[in-house]
Amino acid sequence: MAKVKVKKQSTFIDMTAMSDVTVLLLTFFMLTSTFISKEPIQVTTPSSVSEFKVPESNLMTILVDQNGKIFMSLDNQKTMAATLKAVGEDYGIQFTDKQLGAFQRLTSFGVPIRWMEAFLDRSTEDQDKYLRDIESKRVGIPTDTIEVKDALGLVSSDNEFKRWVTHATRLHSEMMKKDNPDAQNTDLQIAIKSDKGTAYPTVKKVMDDLRDMRKNRYLLITSLKTASSE
Repeated sequence: MAKVKVKKQSTFIDMTAMSDVTVLLLTFFMLTSTFISKEPIQVTTPSSVSEFKVPESNLMTILVDQNGKIFMSLDNQKTMAATLKAVGEDYGIQFTDKQLGAFQRLTSFGVPIRWMEAFLDRSTEDQDKYLRDIESKRVGIPTDTIEVKDALGLVSSDNEFKRWVTHATRLHSEMMKKDNPDAQNTDLQIAIKSDKGTAYPTVKKVMDDLRDMRKNRYLLITSLKTASSE
């Protein structure tokens, strides 16, 4: 008995509809996703029941790690460069255009001003390694208040953290008013993001410094408490 051969037929699947759906989904996620800025340290925020969303613009974030190191971030590049120049002038430091450009590209910063020039001259990879050495005294914005003497021998108090906050808030307001004279609110909002393991006196010191500058309105960034976190 002869073997019956089954005639082969070509199988064709129209993937047009699947491709359209894939492109639509990809476009949707690209337009709706919010990219998380790279932070120099890992911070696990305490939990709370508040669902108030932190604003995405006109914000200065103060980052406090477990060791009490202070870092800051600004979402406006123009404010970043102007603030660095202003703080540098307070300490007699003049930054180059290349250093200002490198500072603008930072998502967060936390280096004493006297080491800032050397830090900005490093490559991006070296900067990341530099900030990971969290035990170093060259990492973190100083919050200690010290007494300094000027050329006339007059004694005054100096706090580097306060200078960063003062110049950043002032310059942001000035630039906002210049770009939009009719704007009703040009203030830079302040948010504190602290690790849940950070000692309370360290966070209180930051709050006290803000209070001394009459910055009495600020946000505390927390993670939303769920049933599993209780």
